Amino acid sequence: MLKDKNIILGVCGSIAAYKSAFLLRLLVKAGANVQVIMTQDAVNFITPLSLSTLSKRPVLTDYFNAKTGEWNNHVDLGLWADLVLIAPASANSIAKFATGICDNLLSAVYLSARCPVYLAPAMDLDMWAHPSTQSNISRLNSYGNHLIQPAKGELASGLFGEGRLAEPEEIVDHLQKELKTELRFRGKKVLVTAGPTHEAIDPVRFIGNHSSGKMGYAIAHVLQDMGAEVTLISGPSYEQVPNGVKLIKITSAQELLDACLENFDNTDITVMSAAVADYRPKVIADQKIKKKSDSLSIELEKTRDILKTLGTRKTDKQILIGFALETQNEIENAEGKLVSKNLDFIVLNSLQDQGAGFAGDQNKITIINRTGEHYHFELKAKVDVAKDIANHILSIL
Repeated sequence: MLKDKNIILGVCGSIAAYKSAFLLRLLVKAGANVQVIMTQDAVNFITPLSLSTLSKRPVLTDYFNAKTGEWNNHVDLGLWADLVLIAPASANSIAKFATGICDNLLSAVYLSARCPVYLAPAMDLDMWAHPSTQSNISRLNSYGNHLIQPAKGELASGLFGEGRLAEPEEIVDHLQKELKTELRFRGKKVLVTAGPTHEAIDPVRFIGNHSSGKMGYAIAHVLQDMGAEVTLISGPSYEQVPNGVKLIKITSAQELLDACLENFDNTDITVMSAAVADYRPKVIADQKIKKKSDSLSIELEKTRDILKTLGTRKTDKQILIGFALETQNEIENAEGKLVSKNLDFIVLNSLQDQGAGFAGDQNKITIINRTGEHYHFELKAKVDVAKDIANHILSIL
């Protein structure tokens, strides 16, 4: 799975940096093209010459070569890579990645990368267990990064516990398994909807909801990483479009319906996670409505049920997934929606769950199959929720 993959190996300042030579050798032996980037502290633990010899490429440590003026373009490096592996990842670098601090070449490449990023931490057990480090790890997980869990054992301090860099063979094996899993949607065309719709009242105002698009964008990102050809239809959102995903921007429920009808028949899997307005103003004012009285009445009309429309068009070869955000009678309402809209399964989330819902980076879901099974998941990062949804799709393919 690593043959011909372009891999950036980031080496941070840690006594475990000596293992990066063994790791690099295994990656090269597996057929990968490896570009090593070291932090300034890392060169105190292992020489760039050693890693350059093994990778057969110059090792990069700075933004530019002071002698020649040649610039090491962090943007090009981020685009070149099929995956970024930071091993060892020190507490200092983890904190920088989590907070966006960009004061060296490696952190600049991390921020520029559009590919999967894997971090293999290495530090003393108290540093690893510290709340600030764990908070940074949680934040990196929420960004869609992949953690290679540190091992337990004797540490450089003489203490025994968690914090050892995973062995090079374990890291390579982890990458091989991840890449194999990530390609399980190869050849599948997927349609994902995300974000809110805005229904215009006048040229200035609209009726909308609090959806950020985070869940839909996470689903698009995960499915694309797993080999799918993904089209994302998105309402207004500030989320970054995943690399390789085709984006169709819409604003209103009618525009969403039109885009879905145009793309649905040619897709294998459709995930309808957008929060669509159920009603819209019957008349849209041509000019801004002025404040002339203490009250204002706006007549609303029902929007067309997009999910039900697609459910009537769905063939036996297609999978259609809906979302249900409920505040009461959650299971009953979700099961009713599952049947009435001809879905293969529905993803239920409740505004009653602390820490879940709109705008945040976490969600808590229940998946309900059309055959009646319920699968309950704990509160977790939305990117991990997206992986649970992707794995459930695989289970019914």
